[in-house]
Amino acid sequence: MPLKEIAERQNLLHAKSTPQTILKHVLDDVRMGDTALVSSFGAESVVLLHMVAEIDPATQVIFIETEMLFNETLVYQKEVAAHLGLTNVQVITPSRAALLERDSEGLLHQADVDACCTLRKKEPLERALKPYGSWITGRKRYQSGTRAALPVFEKEAGSTRIKVNPLASWGRTEIAAYMDDHDLPRHPLVAKGYPSIGCQPCTHAVGVDDDPRAGRWEGTEKTECGIHF
Repeated sequence: MPLKEIAERQNLLHAKSTPQTILKHVLDDVRMGDTALVSSFGAESVVLLHMVAEIDPATQVIFIETEMLFNETLVYQKEVAAHLGLTNVQVITPSRAALLERDSEGLLHQADVDACCTLRKKEPLERALKPYGSWITGRKRYQSGTRAALPVFEKEAGSTRIKVNPLASWGRTEIAAYMDDHDLPRHPLVAKGYPSIGCQPCTHAVGVDDDPRAGRWEGTEKTECGIHF
């Protein structure tokens, strides 16, 4: 069955399913192939990580260490993995050769932010995802206009994988309530005005009433790092 049709059928089947039900189905369904959760260990990541840990703590978790992340994120990643008992976290980094060739001084983001995201995020993730038939993301419709129509299941453009967005329908209220109910550790930068956290040079604090992703790539029209397109 074509992947697009599988995704459409899964969307109908799970139209009213909880994120936990969706995750359990994805991790158990052989039609999805091997599955990995890709996590930024950012502001809201702990919710999905906790759900996966409750189902199977040995689930493959992929963390992209761009080598430009906040130190707080690196510390938080280790703390959360240990706190949740996740036993299969793979930390991936950009290619050494590619960095020397295209960003030897670490300043590429100043000249071409898209090229920097490609080098430090897209290419490493594409290599890491090659063995998998599906992958899980933490994207949600409320986060930005480009995600407003986000389906739970989608065929990834240009690949033979299915992307799964179990929290697509959740908003800030549901996220906050889940964190409170399960007493989950917060990313330390959230309290400092960072509701969306990426690489340090391209992430800034925002106001309480601002779009949660307004602090990403400030001053540009960029809204996504590129790994979802």
